[in-house]
Amino acid sequence: MKAPTLSRRLSSSGQEVLLFLAIVALFAVVGWINPRFVSSNNLTTIFVGNAYIAIAAIGMSMVIISGHIDVSVGALIGVLATVSGLLVTNGYPVWIAWLLPLLIGGAVNAGLGALIAYLKVPSIIATLAMLSILRGGLITFTGGAWISGLPADYQLAQFRLLGVPSTVWFMVVLTLLAAFLLRSTAFGRSIYAVGGNGEAAEASGIPYKATIVKVFAIHGVIAGISAVLFATQLQVIQSTVPNGLELIIITASVVGGVSILGGIGTVTGSTLAAILFAAIGSSLIFLNVSAYWLRAVQGILILATVLADMARRGRAG
Repeated sequence: MKAPTLSRRLSSSGQEVLLFLAIVALFAVVGWINPRFVSSNNLTTIFVGNAYIAIAAIGMSMVIISGHIDVSVGALIGVLATVSGLLVTNGYPVWIAWLLPLLIGGAVNAGLGALIAYLKVPSIIATLAMLSILRGGLITFTGGAWISGLPADYQLAQFRLLGVPSTVWFMVVLTLLAAFLLRSTAFGRSIYAVGGNGEAAEASGIPYKATIVKVFAIHGVIAGISAVLFATQLQVIQSTVPNGLELIIITASVVGGVSILGGIGTVTGSTLAAILFAAIGSSLIFLNVSAYWLRAVQGILILATVLADMARRGRAG
């Protein structure tokens, strides 16, 4: 079974081009109105401060393409960031504080995937339950306290390579790797196949259950990377779940061209959508517009994207 089809690839490519042009137009218009918007400091804030969201959207896109969803990702990132901070402030080596959140994220989400694939628990139910467990457990354990005293060599998000912030490198490299995985490997094609039609995929020899577990496990590892970058971008860590983070991540995936019904989409689009949202949020500040309008814009974009996707599917049908 070959997936995605040519029409689906063209649809996803068109969405990526549209998002790229929207980013360019936004920078041009707002930069013309207020030149400070395109200053190096603000551009760094836009890309560096939101790269962890774009990275988390990579894993989310793979989950949605497989025909499922994860509403617990924001809580998982909050928990893993706290775990990372507690490890390094309690004397553990920096590399353990970086690595262990990835392993925990992969293990937790592999368990979620097994619950969904083998016990047939709807993903929205399983991840809602996990959201409550993680959010409640984090507050109970830490009381929402701030973690401070982070060593300088722990601040991964503040490192630079060739003058470029490490978060940007992580965002670009992980996007390229995930794009290659989806487009050029048998496993990537199986993700599209099970998302498009799970029963047909299984009948054609694709291991549906194992594929779902692997997708969720990869998503968990990527969430761990996102959590480490989130934890290391400032000098302190607030051990709470970032408010509304899961909604932003899901929205970036869907607006990036990933069909909420599964089987269609790319990770490149979700990365561009995350950058667009960050740029919109920053532009509102420079235009003296209430930042609350960003939520309205996100809602309009996700509704328009879902309606457009349903129309495309209707025409294809």
